[in-house]
Amino acid sequence: MSQSCDIPGMNVPRSRFPAPDDDLDVPAEAGEQRAVLGGGCFWCTEAVYLAVDGVSAVTSGYAGGSAETANYESVCSGTTGHAEVIEVRYDPAKASFGELLRIFFSVAHDPTQLNRQGNDRGTQYRSAIFYESEQQRQVAEAYIRKLNESGVFGDSVVTTLEPLEAFYPAEDYHQNFAARNPYQPYVMAVAAPKMEKLRDNFGDRLKPEFNDDQA
Repeated sequence: MSQSCDIPGMNVPRSRFPAPDDDLDVPAEAGEQRAVLGGGCFWCTEAVYLAVDGVSAVTSGYAGGSAETANYESVCSGTTGHAEVIEVRYDPAKASFGELLRIFFSVAHDPTQLNRQGNDRGTQYRSAIFYESEQQRQVAEAYIRKLNESGVFGDSVVTTLEPLEAFYPAEDYHQNFAARNPYQPYVMAVAAPKMEKLRDNFGDRLKPEFNDDQA
């Protein structure tokens, strides 16, 4: 199994991995916000964001296709237009859209792989940000440009920016999969190393229960 957690951007210290110059202009009192992100298998990206302080909920699901084919069997065919995504609900007083993007690009997946993550191949595993406002699109677009200009990755970022038409929650057995199945081979090979990178590089941004030797 390919180590899709081997993300080239995290070969440099966090202090040298660029942060976004721009962020959403969201008042702290605005209430819960959401980001919808596609970074390959949703089991692994879900595990990463569940650990981030300020994130209240993460739901695995599908975006980019129709409701009629928003199910795992159909999406796995790679013909429905969907991507496996996570819906991240977060408190803007504790976490910002830009901070979530920094983790997305540096830890959660490899944004230089086109329509794949490791051995997971197909458009359903594409790197994508599904924006629901023009400001989200602008912030993400500017950050991708900065990452490409910085040369932090050896190759260009191929992440697509797609308007969010709808988010479809995945089947119940996919939710919180990595936490419920820590010894499943795929989780051990892909999700667990990402969690190690997250703790090593963003330990100050994690919920306390995810930032100790037992996590």
